[in-house]
Amino acid sequence: MSADHLCDLLSKHLLNWGALTLRELVEKLLLPGTVLDEALQFLRTEARIEVLGARLDKDGLRYQLTDKGRTGALQATMRNGYVGPAPVPLEKYVELVRAQSIHARVITRDMIDMLFSNVVVDDVLKSQLGLGVNSGRAMFVYGPAGSGKTYLTAKLAKVYADTILIPHAINVGEFTLPIYDPISHKRLDTTADVADDILSLDRGYDARYSRCERPVVVAGGELLDSMLDVQYNENTKTYVAPLQLKANNGVFIIDDMGRQKVAPETVFNRWIVPMEEKIDYLTIGAGRHFSVPFDEVLIFSTNLHPLELADEAFLRRIGYKIEFKALDKEEYTRIWMDVCAEHGVACEPQVIEFIVNEKHRKSGTPMMACHPRDLIGIAVDYTVYKGEPLKITEDHVDAAWNNYFVSLDGFNEQTTNNVSRGNGNV
Repeated sequence: MSADHLCDLLSKHLLNWGALTLRELVEKLLLPGTVLDEALQFLRTEARIEVLGARLDKDGLRYQLTDKGRTGALQATMRNGYVGPAPVPLEKYVELVRAQSIHARVITRDMIDMLFSNVVVDDVLKSQLGLGVNSGRAMFVYGPAGSGKTYLTAKLAKVYADTILIPHAINVGEFTLPIYDPISHKRLDTTADVADDILSLDRGYDARYSRCERPVVVAGGELLDSMLDVQYNENTKTYVAPLQLKANNGVFIIDDMGRQKVAPETVFNRWIVPMEEKIDYLTIGAGRHFSVPFDEVLIFSTNLHPLELADEAFLRRIGYKIEFKALDKEEYTRIWMDVCAEHGVACEPQVIEFIVNEKHRKSGTPMMACHPRDLIGIAVDYTVYKGEPLKITEDHVDAAWNNYFVSLDGFNEQTTNNVSRGNGNV
């Protein structure tokens, strides 16, 4: 960042926190003391800061803004409200993303087998997921609700066991765009006392970057088209990075596709250029355009059929279309017994036969991966409520089934009667 931007950022910290020592400024801006000392000396010559004596509980001199410095800091805040660690230049961020590209990782069958070793998943489906993530191309996973799409795709991202560096913020011209997000990024290095390490850049250490796991960003029905571009907060004068930028070098899952307020075509059209060129074009400030690598595994997940959401021209651009289906009896039984073991409850084999034959098959309800977890959870609630031992019986399953699934028996008839009597509130 330029000397002027550094002085502005340093002044905003002093405006926000009051008098600070050099050590405290190092901890907040994550820059070496030698760099900040030069900026402090310049601000002193400009009469924008003054030096105070050291407090008994703190080492070193304290710096605070003068009236002139406070005015300048307020003006800087109105231009750019960001107050945090010093940003890194855009070009450095681009170099970093390319250097730690997720597409440079090779995912093997053994890695996928190990990842899903404790998960019940069909071998064909597991192979498709492994091939898709190894290819680096966008994937479209679809199937009925409860078939495990969200769970398995989120778990799939864990196959990347390495770590990456993520900057706290980047500089785009005179604008600062925060990148690090504690919700999206799991930080591994705590750096409890950065001042003790003096943050020596010439020794190859730059605390402006955090070492994190590869990110997994999931956006569901709350997704808006505005969340896919740089957003500006007029009140705080700060910018918010789009979701795909936070997902760089990781996995971006758009869940419940087709359930968003924004039209599916709008979302799909947003990705045509990034998917083909591996570059995302963004706008910040008063129309300033910039580009960043689009380096992530993009996964669309939906309960609808893909052709209901997109045309064949778009679907051709997606490398893998993977269908999730209902379970067979063997898979369903394995999941049921695994969930029972997790809850520490006993379950006799005849109970499995009862739930499969008397409930699923007679009612025509497909066996989904979510059903054992949900039904057993309700059955356990039932036993605890009645003060019974933790054991699932047919009666418990029957009670859980009746509470879990919506019954339409007599509903249509009752609806017709209500409407015929002039009661339209159904």
